[in-house]
Amino acid sequence: MSEDKSTLEKELIRELADLLNETGLSEIEIERKGLRIRVARALSVAATASPAPAPPQAAASAQGADQPAASANEIAEHPGAVTSPMVGTAYRAPEPGAPPFVEVGTTVKEGQTLMIVEAMKTMNHIPAPRAGKVTAILVEDGQPVEYGEPLVIIE
Repeated sequence: MSEDKSTLEKELIRELADLLNETGLSEIEIERKGLRIRVARALSVAATASPAPAPPQAAASAQGADQPAASANEIAEHPGAVTSPMVGTAYRAPEPGAPPFVEVGTTVKEGQTLMIVEAMKTMNHIPAPRAGKVTAILVEDGQPVEYGEPLVIIE
């Protein structure tokens, strides 16, 4: 019986690993019948050319190996940080080819849509929690996001 249980656990781990690859998530954790399984993968940050200014965490990651975690925490702690309320895929525009909801420098009103996070086939509008000016956009269009991940900075 323990061999069957071990085989089932291995199959579940493989399924979760495949799910990580399909969704682009960095980790996933489930609990079933008292068994808790967490599958995570290490992500490497590669430099990419982009027309938008580099987000603060990209600049910080070039400073040193122990710096990015502190910088990511600092960004999340920023008083103007708007974080993702869920795991999903961030979209900066209402549909492909449409202009983005906001750009760096856009002045927003409280409640104005900043972007959309798609989770489980549901499009969730992310509203501005307060009025201000968008000083940084920390995610790319179509990028997977985690719960609590900073999306935008409003000052």
